[in-house]
Amino acid sequence: MAHVSRPLRTGSTALLLCDIQSRFESVVHGFESLSRCASFLVKSASELDLPIIVTEQYPKAFKETIPAIKKILPEKNTKIFEKTLFSMCTPEVKAHLNELGCTSVILCGLETHVCVLQTSLDLLSMGIDVHVCADGVSSQRKFDRSVALSRLATSGAVISTSESLLYQLVVDSKHPKFRALQPFIKENAANSKESELLTF
Repeated sequence: MAHVSRPLRTGSTALLLCDIQSRFESVVHGFESLSRCASFLVKSASELDLPIIVTEQYPKAFKETIPAIKKILPEKNTKIFEKTLFSMCTPEVKAHLNELGCTSVILCGLETHVCVLQTSLDLLSMGIDVHVCADGVSSQRKFDRSVALSRLATSGAVISTSESLLYQLVVDSKHPKFRALQPFIKENAANSKESELLTF
């Protein structure tokens, strides 16, 4: 029987940013599109007071999270973890997720077929629902991204889009933060027209 994920709710969801680092900027397909999508998710998560977990894969070699993302991360709700494990699920990250009491995560970053895939499988094995943001993940090769997304979909992860995920969190147009989110939604819609990550 297929896994049925729980509805996304602001009180039990975290945003995970996987290894969106400067060294990958020139080699990952659609990196700029991914970066814009991640920025939209960070701004939205900040407005909704969602916890944000950021990992950096061996930053001595691959540098830190790109400045465009790092400068908008809210200090109050963000934790940054260095790692060498391909999965984001280091002991420290798992402990933090447990402390937060998250039952769902929104995941974006790279690379889809390595770190995003392994993170998703680890989280699913922990009983956490994983919503992979298709317009916010990529790999160096398009083929690797496509195959990984298919694998994730059959493994129990939910493949969705950034706009859809936000609307699921907000639920109702009467949400007190909905008006404040409108500029981000409009900017994301405009950016999506030029996105290189609109294929599955």
